[in-house]
Amino acid sequence: MASKSELKNDLHDLHLEDKGQQHRNPSEVKMSQIVLPCHANHCGELSIGQLLKWMDCTACLSAERHAGCLCVTASVDDIYFEHTIGVGQVVNIKAKVNRAFNSSMEVGIEVICEDLYSGRHWRVCQAFATFVARRTDANKAQLKQVVPCTQQEQVEHSLAAERRRMRLIHHDTMQDLLNNKTFQRSISEENRDEDKAVPTEKTQVESVELVLPPHANHQVNTFGGQIMAWMENVATIAASRLCNAHPTLRTIDMFHFRGPSQVGDRLVLKAIVNNTFKNSMEVGVCAEAYHGEEPLRHINSAFMTFEVLDDKGRPRPLPPIKPEPQEGQRRYQEALARKKIRLDRKYIISCKQTEVPLSVPWDPSNQVYLSYNNVSALKMLAAKNNWELSSKKGHVSLYTVEESQSLCFRVEFEMDVPAQRAFTLLSDLSRRQEWDEHYTLCEPLIRVNEDDFIYRVVTPSVSEGGKVQDFILLASRRPPCDSGDPYVIALRSVALPTHPPTEGFNRGEVVCAGFTIYEVSKSVSKISYYNQASPEVMPYISTDIAGLSSSFYSNFRACSQYLLDNIVSTPTFTPSTSRPAVAAGLNSS
Repeated sequence: MASKSELKNDLHDLHLEDKGQQHRNPSEVKMSQIVLPCHANHCGELSIGQLLKWMDCTACLSAERHAGCLCVTASVDDIYFEHTIGVGQVVNIKAKVNRAFNSSMEVGIEVICEDLYSGRHWRVCQAFATFVARRTDANKAQLKQVVPCTQQEQVEHSLAAERRRMRLIHHDTMQDLLNNKTFQRSISEENRDEDKAVPTEKTQVESVELVLPPHANHQVNTFGGQIMAWMENVATIAASRLCNAHPTLRTIDMFHFRGPSQVGDRLVLKAIVNNTFKNSMEVGVCAEAYHGEEPLRHINSAFMTFEVLDDKGRPRPLPPIKPEPQEGQRRYQEALARKKIRLDRKYIISCKQTEVPLSVPWDPSNQVYLSYNNVSALKMLAAKNNWELSSKKGHVSLYTVEESQSLCFRVEFEMDVPAQRAFTLLSDLSRRQEWDEHYTLCEPLIRVNEDDFIYRVVTPSVSEGGKVQDFILLASRRPPCDSGDPYVIALRSVALPTHPPTEGFNRGEVVCAGFTIYEVSKSVSKISYYNQASPEVMPYISTDIAGLSSSFYSNFRACSQYLLDNIVSTPTFTPSTSRPAVAAGLNSS
């Protein structure tokens, strides 16, 4: 018999359905602000510093609603500003917690501009901030888990774990690229017009701010949004000194708060142009604090990219800079590395899945983002809620979904094998030909790290007398981040300069494929195989989808038998291939 509380909740849900109300995330917080002249810059546009304050405030309230205690900003991921906002327009900010970890959580922030006269709405930017819960007692906060209810929430909840992975290895990614000999050579071969170069010391800015009570948050610490606004201010001044014009802020690389600041602190803000890239420039900015005679404490640092627009709104070319020796040269090189990473991220991650080219060239500098794209694409495919059962035989089911001229299929079955064991066995693609008749060869090429591998796969011809096909696949495997998460094995095509298409083989492409493995019980797993069918893959499954064949059943029955045959033995998952020296810097020449 249902309890009174359960009946009350059911009645509440029915009441919402009757009224046609949409689901609202319990942690969601909205803020709407009309842009007044006091919020604007000289161009009559909303100051980015003011926008950052509103965004940080909204995100903090969302984090505290979920945590039930005070929260502080730990970091803010990269922000791309797509549009400006004018005086008289309305800024609508929405923030909600995507996922909670132990004592930290990711908060998604979306900024929409609204024109009150035309009724138009457009997106200005999106950001992901990390907040840490702070309890008032000595105990460490233990956050409750976020329960996603909609398809979009499920996707964001799943991708938050992958974004966290990228944050944790961001520094290593930078160092790998800086140590890359090809990258070093490209820097040394760069042509600069020394006669027109502007000394970077001309752009240097230093400003001090006294932290007063109006600058503090409800925890009596300096408001994180206020610090970010001050940083944006000095960065804008530095950029203006280079171009002798008013610049427009386009992107901000990650804000990373390294320590707190309190009322009474003196905040020293420093900014300098690190490098110019034809039509844009990077400004490095840091915030340090001191109180009395104590030494400076590093509070925050960020890197901002500016453009200077002409009368028609087009970016103007910028003069090259002349960096100072040693420290200036280091900042100059790191700015080049951040630009490459930023372009890789935007090219691979920020665009829609359908806009990402197949077989993106793989190299160590973009591996992190290719891996993210690989895993996120599979998670988004798995999260679709319009799968239709196409056919079923025994315990093996075939589902399909067709949308936007794309046909995807899912094969699903349950079996008596522990989820971790199935994950270990299916992760090793070099053994897939033991059960998959569509794999005649699976050759390991590169062991990128312990979770990512690159293989060359050979498949038989689908037509008599036709060419056999080969694929270069990036395989990314992920264990569960929390209980209830699946094991994930994601596959996508990449291009390797060392393995171009060869005569006698038709080079195929895999858009998105892979496995999710859920633990039903300690000894039972639910295994799902997904594939966003490309023209090269369709012939292998078309008769099954049309109901003219059930070869999918025999193939995955063979998979079940393979797992049962190897349920006890424990092969070591180390494909026999060399691992590139990613950590030490790869000579990819």
